[in-house]
Amino acid sequence: MALWLIETAPAVAERSAVVALLDRVSAAARNAGGDAIDAQVAAGFGKAFVVVEHADQTALTAALTDAGITAAEIAEVRLVGDTVENVKARRGAAGYLVEWDFPTGLTMDTYLARKQEKSPLYASIPEVTFLRTYVREDMVKCLCFYDAPDEDAVVRARQIVSTPVDRLTRLEESQHVAL
Repeated sequence: MALWLIETAPAVAERSAVVALLDRVSAAARNAGGDAIDAQVAAGFGKAFVVVEHADQTALTAALTDAGITAAEIAEVRLVGDTVENVKARRGAAGYLVEWDFPTGLTMDTYLARKQEKSPLYASIPEVTFLRTYVREDMVKCLCFYDAPDEDAVVRARQIVSTPVDRLTRLEESQHVAL
């Protein structure tokens, strides 16, 4: 099944609103024959990033619309650095999200080859753990998730692998927003 990144926001930026939103996204995905496998929420509860496993974008979009969920974007993504099974088993939150807007002309093959070449360099910054990346199939951007003690450590990790940071978001802790 394909993976779909849903970027959405609660009507009110507070924990209870985002938890209710995630519950509705998860239920809509299940009702349409899919499964919400990952959910991360920006600090302050103003934005959610949910990855749903589903065979059909049209059916998923319809289910979300029927559930009253407005998504800023729904984009097909590829999981890199982990497996769907591991993500489902852990459903754990990351500490930080880095979004990188890809330059025009970057191909998936080039990106994946570079990722494979550079990823071992993360070992030189042990306080940061690279968790996983979702790469948009349309090559617009990727979302990379990390555990780290602070933003500076994430920036150093990105510098080590010579990869830009277009947006760096601190995420809420997992006990606040589990699926």
